[in-house]
Amino acid sequence: MIRWLIGFVVLVAGLLVCLTLFLQPNSFIGCGDTPNGQENCRKADAIIAISGGDTFARADEAIRLYKNGWADHLIFSGAAQDKSGPSNAAAMQARAVEQGIPAAAISIDEDAATTQENAANSQTIFETNGIHSAILVTSGYHQRRASLEFTKRAGDATVILNHPTEDKDWSIWWWTTPRGWWLAGGELVKVFVFYTGLQG
Repeated sequence: MIRWLIGFVVLVAGLLVCLTLFLQPNSFIGCGDTPNGQENCRKADAIIAISGGDTFARADEAIRLYKNGWADHLIFSGAAQDKSGPSNAAAMQARAVEQGIPAAAISIDEDAATTQENAANSQTIFETNGIHSAILVTSGYHQRRASLEFTKRAGDATVILNHPTEDKDWSIWWWTTPRGWWLAGGELVKVFVFYTGLQG
């Protein structure tokens, strides 16, 4: 009985680790705080943060990466959650400027209301600014699906590098809360829809 219980616990723990790693691919494992000569630890052309979930946690992480020298161009993408106020992209831009980022170093997409639209609209910004590598910042649970959408639209023109961030809804302890399971389950369904081509 004890052996069976230990085996079950190990199996569950392994599945949780695999699920966590699947949902939040990270291109910067092993990199320090600043770029270096190692592969995948080099400076990119841009850093892009997409809104949704904890928008400001995503924006703050993109700003931190910019300040640490990971790119010279910031992109914020996201329509207004409250249609009577500014877009999420504009709110993130204002937050970056308040933290000392030059406005000239920032591009915004204020129209994207879905992850698909984030990816499609950002592609235009990539093409206009000659961006061939971009660090994609979003919440950990959202990273896999966002990466799939961005990579699909970028093709060979732009390399998408993943940088998941923790926020109020997602941490390494996500599996201890109903909210964490809701987010993980929802993303798994959406990833399945992506792979099966069922999305519109």
